[in-house]
Amino acid sequence: MDLATLLGLIGAWALIVGTIMMGGSAYMFLNVSSIMIVVVGSLLVVMMKFGMSQFFGAFKTAGKVFIDKMDKPEDLITEIVELADAARKGGLLSLEGKQVDNDFLQNGIQLLVDGHDPEVVKTLLSKDMKQAVDRHEWGQKIWQSIGDVGPAMGMIGTLVGLVGMLASMDDPQSIGPSMAVALLTTLYGAMMANMLALPICDKLNLRSSHEQKIKSLVIDALLAIQAGQNPRVIDSMLRTYLPGSQREAGVEA
Repeated sequence: MDLATLLGLIGAWALIVGTIMMGGSAYMFLNVSSIMIVVVGSLLVVMMKFGMSQFFGAFKTAGKVFIDKMDKPEDLITEIVELADAARKGGLLSLEGKQVDNDFLQNGIQLLVDGHDPEVVKTLLSKDMKQAVDRHEWGQKIWQSIGDVGPAMGMIGTLVGLVGMLASMDDPQSIGPSMAVALLTTLYGAMMANMLALPICDKLNLRSSHEQKIKSLVIDALLAIQAGQNPRVIDSMLRTYLPGSQREAGVEA
């Protein structure tokens, strides 16, 4: 579980709800018409911009923001150096049957064992990485669109409420509900964008960048192992993917 995402989401919404509760009745901040315009309206507009599978897939992808299962580069480097040492002593065929947790690395090891040329290994793995990045980008685009459309739908709801209010100025009882729609749609749109959609988009971008970094590290490592480079050289090369302090700690270790 990603505590940063969980604490940020719950904390932000709890702060707003708590402030509302301290100010009086929370029911005056609930308006079905405003919710329909902003939430349902935003989702329908975004659905128009993408395919059905892409649209619904984005909600499944959003679950990744709550799960922190990213491989740590330093642990992966240690595992790769052990593989490089085994390959240097027993040849690439000695890697057959080796089990690793990273699926991308596992697939790459199989390519080495099968005896593919370095150019073929690099091409296949790079294509796999690019396809993964493209899939992630579609999920980010959908949540980015929800973040962009939400405030716009809030503004539309505000205009609808103002028109209703101005059209019924002779009826004082209808001014209140119309003004509520006008103001709450703006509030809902801002909250939907800045407290849900855009943070999810940014966290998915972070996950994608980390995964791309890990896969680039794996590609470099596999090509170095295939070339028969010294494990110490491979270790030093791969630690360029780490922050400076961790590089030094790894060398000392």
